[in-house]
Amino acid sequence: MPVSSLIDPALEDVRDLLDTGFEHGEMLTLVGKCAIDYDGRASSHLPPGERLVICKPDGTLLVHRDEQRKPVNWQPPGSTHSVCLDDDRLIVESVRSSPHEELEITFKTVAQASRLELDDMSELALEGSEEDLRQRILADPDILETGFNAMATERETSAGPIDIYGQDADGTPIAVELKRRRVGPDAVGQLNRYVEALERNRPDKSVRGILVAPSVTERAKQLLASEGLEFVSLTPDQADTA
Repeated sequence: MPVSSLIDPALEDVRDLLDTGFEHGEMLTLVGKCAIDYDGRASSHLPPGERLVICKPDGTLLVHRDEQRKPVNWQPPGSTHSVCLDDDRLIVESVRSSPHEELEITFKTVAQASRLELDDMSELALEGSEEDLRQRILADPDILETGFNAMATERETSAGPIDIYGQDADGTPIAVELKRRRVGPDAVGQLNRYVEALERNRPDKSVRGILVAPSVTERAKQLLASEGLEFVSLTPDQADTA
């Protein structure tokens, strides 16, 4: 496991380390004082504080404080990361294309920066069920996305029952398809049929589709993008529903 770390580095050196890590598809960690601005379905600003930032090769970005297990800000898999210097500030930007969301992290100082080349091809053996996954989301809808409102389960459509039907913070309908294991194109096709069935009944309003599973294949990821559907990585963690 090759690791390259910088302690109390110059911001120029951090930029170079991040550029290399992004280019090579490595995991990157940053610890420092930063402010965070989000713009997407809503807007938010988090004033400067000392935080841990993790950038993963699959496009995931997490910002952690020194308490609680959930990140204070995050971007999902499939996002694109970049870094630049602006005078005496280091700016890390993460952009999600569909739906469009931007997260900008501005560092005045960095205490530690690391590149981690991890080798982990093991598959997670899951014990939970899709019902565990459903209950996890119903108990905490914000783990799907901030402002999600779950309105019905097993909502009937001409294409079959939708696992969870709800609305986002803007009132846009969402069809949520749940899978307990890694899935391929078939699950994307199933979700797309639900979205099309809902849109036939509501021609005046677009419908979002979100596939929820631990992971998806590369072909499924491509199909999600081409159909304008979304993916959220969650596992049916039974401990969260206790």
